[in-house]
Order: sequence, then C-alpha cells, then structure tokens
Amino acid sequence: MKILVCVKQVLDGEAPVRVDASGRWFAPEATPVWRMNAFDAFAVEEALRIREQVPETTIDAISVGPERVAAVLTRALEMGADAGVHLVTESAGHPGPRAVASALAAWAGPRNYDLILTGAMSEDVMDAQVGPMLAALLGRPWATAVMRMDLSGRAIDAYPPLPAGPDASGSADRPPQPPESAPAADGPYRTLYVERELEGGVREALALALPALIAVQSGINRPRYPSLSHVLRARKQPLITAPAATPGTADGWERVAGVYETPSSRTGIFLEGSPEDKARRLLALLEEKALL
Repeated sequence: MKILVCVKQVLDGEAPVRVDASGRWFAPEATPVWRMNAFDAFAVEEALRIREQVPETTIDAISVGPERVAAVLTRALEMGADAGVHLVTESAGHPGPRAVASALAAWAGPRNYDLILTGAMSEDVMDAQVGPMLAALLGRPWATAVMRMDLSGRAIDAYPPLPAGPDASGSADRPPQPPESAPAADGPYRTLYVERELEGGVREALALALPALIAVQSGINRPRYPSLSHVLRARKQPLITAPAATPGTADGWERVAGVYETPSSRTGIFLEGSPEDKARRLLALLEEKALL
C-alpha cells in the first residue's frame, strides 16, 4: 500500500504577529518559530499505524511552500515517514487552498497512491478545503473529520447489508464506483471503513472504496515522539524537491482582499509597582466591584 500524507508548516500559536506592509497577510513580530501543523501530525501518526498493520506499506510526506518548509518534512521523516517531498514555491505568502490542492494533485495524480491523508484543517487559516479539493481534482472518494479508520473489514461486516432498490432520492441504493482513471488498491485492502465526527457526539460510518482521501480529526490518536534511529536517518536523508505546479494565487480562484486586527471589546488595567503594591491595588479593585 502506498500512502501520501500532506503536511503544512505553520507559525507557532504563541508567536506575536502583525499585519504586514501589504495589508494582505501577517508577519511575525520577532524571530519566527515554525512547526508542523498539529492536525497533520495526527495524519502522519495514522499512516504509521496503518504501516504497522500492513508492513509492506510505504509512506511519503509532502508539503508545499518556500525553502523553510523542508524542516516540517524532516520532522515527518523523524516520526517514521519513508520519504519527504517538497513542492517549492517562490513566495511565503498565502497561496490559497485551490493553488495548494492543484500542486498536490499534479504530484499525486500519476503516482497512484492508495490512500492520501491530510489534517482536518490548518491551525493558521482554518480553511479545511485543501483535502476535499485535492480529492475532487483526483476524482477520489473522501471523508473529513475522521475519528476512526479500519482496513480489516470487520467493522464493515458488523453492519447489515443495504436493502435492494432505489432509495429516497430515486437512485440505486449502492455505493458509487470510483472513476476508471483511479487504479484499484493492490492486495486485499480495497475498502476503508471510517467514522466521521458529527455534532453532539454522533458519528457517521462510511465505507470508502480505495484509493481514497481522508482528512483526520484531532484526537484520532496520540502522535508518537520520534525515535533516535529515525532522527539520525532523517538528518542524512535528502528530500525530493520539485517546483510547485501552481505557485502563489496565480490560478485566480481567490484573492486576499485584506487582513486586519479586530478591535478589543474590553479594556484592561495593568497593575504596576511591587508585588505588595499590586496586591493592595487588586484587593481595592475587587472590593470596589463588590466581588469580595
């Protein structure tokens, strides 16, 4: 089985940012700290767990972005991925989900991956669009917010077969077949059982024909800490680099009109002086507000 995991490099959530000179994106105020998107770390871990069940599985990690993105691919190699693919862009701005999905599709399309994994969304933009767009461009079934995956078939067998005949919409009550251009998965693993997270603790169970794309939700697993052997291997292993097929937002699907900071709805009081002075001032404020 061949698995492709899409990972993104994001700015650490604790890093202060400001609107950049263009007014259309943000820039870090101090020395930036970049790391792997937390949702994508769950996707890498899920791929590693599949490989433990199917030993012949190979895992490629891929990312789109400028030169600094190589660090997040090295992190995926440290976790246990077999190869890292860097689709290089010239700028570090916001390329847009359609541009990123198109670049990923240009790479993944001819390489016949059985399963593509992404995080549910990115921490910085939260578009949650790259995964579904990539699946649409490749013509593959997909599911988002996935909290459980099973390749054994036992979970699917637990459900009764669907009744014959048309459903409420008038269509034949059977799952759609993948397009002819999508190759069937090798070996016995041709169907993937997944459970999607819905509102109110409810889950939706789906059976997807492979090849497919899955966007995993946070909490599906606990990402492992890289082992020393993988860390040493990742330091020596070169990445596969190629220019991104659609860099920037040249595809014209979307344009960032502007980025701005929302005004604060509350005013705060900063206490100054020694710890004793701050304590006395805080006590007086609490008594003034009748909170004590």
